[in-house]
Amino acid sequence: MSGTATTSVAEATKTETQTPHKRGALTLGALGVVFGDIGTSPLYSVKTVFTVDGGVVQANPVDVYGVTSCFFWVLALIVTLKYVMVVMQADNDGEGGVLSLAALTRKGVPTRAKRWGLIMMLGVIGAALFFGDSVITPAVSVMSAVEGLELVHPGLAAYVVPLGAVIITTLFLTQHKGTDLVGKAFGPVMVVWFVMIAVLGAIQVVRDPHILKAVSPTYAVAFIVEHPGIAFVAGGAVVLCVTGAEALYADMGHFGRKPINQAWFFLVFPSLLLNYMGQGSLILGHPETVNDSFYLLAPGWARLPLVILATMATVIASQSVISGAFSAARQAERLGYLPHMTVRHTGQHEEGQIYIPSVNWALFIGVLVLLVVFRSSERLAIAYGLAVTGTFLLTTTLFLVYAHTKLRWPLWRLIALGTVLYVVEGLLFAANTVKLFHGGWLPLAIAGIMGASMLTWRKGRRIVMAYQSDVEGPLTDFIRRARNGHLNEVPGTAVYLHPNTVSTPLALSENARFNRVIHEKVFIVRTVPAYVPHVAPQDTVTVDRTGADSDHITQLTLHFGFLDDPDVPAGLRIARDHGVDIDPDTARYFVSELTLLDAGRYRGMRKPFKLLFMAMSHNAAVPADYYRLPRERTVMIGAQLEL
Repeated sequence: MSGTATTSVAEATKTETQTPHKRGALTLGALGVVFGDIGTSPLYSVKTVFTVDGGVVQANPVDVYGVTSCFFWVLALIVTLKYVMVVMQADNDGEGGVLSLAALTRKGVPTRAKRWGLIMMLGVIGAALFFGDSVITPAVSVMSAVEGLELVHPGLAAYVVPLGAVIITTLFLTQHKGTDLVGKAFGPVMVVWFVMIAVLGAIQVVRDPHILKAVSPTYAVAFIVEHPGIAFVAGGAVVLCVTGAEALYADMGHFGRKPINQAWFFLVFPSLLLNYMGQGSLILGHPETVNDSFYLLAPGWARLPLVILATMATVIASQSVISGAFSAARQAERLGYLPHMTVRHTGQHEEGQIYIPSVNWALFIGVLVLLVVFRSSERLAIAYGLAVTGTFLLTTTLFLVYAHTKLRWPLWRLIALGTVLYVVEGLLFAANTVKLFHGGWLPLAIAGIMGASMLTWRKGRRIVMAYQSDVEGPLTDFIRRARNGHLNEVPGTAVYLHPNTVSTPLALSENARFNRVIHEKVFIVRTVPAYVPHVAPQDTVTVDRTGADSDHITQLTLHFGFLDDPDVPAGLRIARDHGVDIDPDTARYFVSELTLLDAGRYRGMRKPFKLLFMAMSHNAAVPADYYRLPRERTVMIGAQLEL
């Protein structure tokens, strides 16, 4: 799920009918945002394969042809067949990604079916695994580029880790400024990068074209059959060639299918293949180059410029991962799996350019710690693989369910696709299990923490809302008491934010109890996240007048997609335009602010998870800011809730 938007969703969903010039611009933008990760994988993929486990993969024809063939077919089957040609058919109103796919798939499954709850669970696990990978990818990408300095001059080796730390720190410190400046350079820099790696590979292939035979799957099969143990070890590193493959689907809503497909088939895929072929050919002729086969493709005079270009490309790749983490966190929050977070928009025209401080600093600390502890791209690469292959398997499973329930694929097609993908991805996953005790546990631990946090928040919110509803009492009882309680009516409009339509907002009952007043117009507003990226304006508002007209209480439900901002005043303006008698620019807003206290009771959550939920709740964004309420007309009424 890595990547960020450099064009609005409204524009992206129209790419099918856009002019060739506009589509070309989107294709150029996709080169950096979508393909940054996978485009820089030649820096470390080949080197890792031939140095893993003390160099068990040898620089002999059988191993080199076999590994090169594996690179080709893993790219062809996982990226080209699965993501580009198949999974991108799962279009959730123009959006992609594992959480979006889970929400889309669940639409085709009956609510009471056992699969209904399991589907979203798979999406949550997939998102958690993505967060685990998001910590490793920037570190391994930047380090693999900076390590080229050692070839320029051996004395520069001592500066590799400090320089990598400076680049990472600068990258995270500038996130709050947005990606506008970097975004303008994404496409052009990556065009130069892909052309460069293609040329370097092609020159070597021309010198020894025999390596092109590796396109035949027989070499990959022979390598696996004749040396199953060695192939198993190699598989744990071969997966590095598809780093960031999930971005092709995750960024579909930002660029559209055609621009992504064009970029992949016409530049990215050929460039990657030529470079992998070139590195394989170089290693066959010069086995001593296995440790630095990428940089040694270039002549000595070109290595320093290549290091600079590689560093720029890896910064772009890292930027796309960071921005992807922002997008994934916001999707999870909108779907109810994370607490409200402070989200800042960093682009004036690009809806998807956001900055989430809490996610940014959590990633920064994790990446910097990895950089200092592992100190080399080779050691970092060993820790990579388990989480990403797990995400692959989850995406395949979700898509097969979607293809069966929504696309109505025939059984033979489901079996054929499932067999191919499960075999390839299953083998890669199995091969990466050996990394578990050599750093592979790290992304799984991060994923486990994120997954537990997401599920804890979801469950905790349900418990709190149910308990809060009991404490508040039915809204109908409040209306009856209000009729008989001689409350003084005061002029103006009061808007009470509330999560349901049944109970009485605490802010409303407390205001009536202490001040003995009720406003002339009272609107109880709840926001409901939809399992679609965006909700059309005409579908945003649902009106339900409660009681008699004399009660002056109206319930409004505002529907927001999981990529929409929950801007309550903006939603109320839509309600006004559709005939609701409300002026959101003069109304006063009342918000119930709950403080959770641990009462030592068991209310469906064990104490460790209860404490986690309370910590997440205490660090949630201020409701007034989250819902874009005007501070000067917002009243926070506090209450304590014992759990």
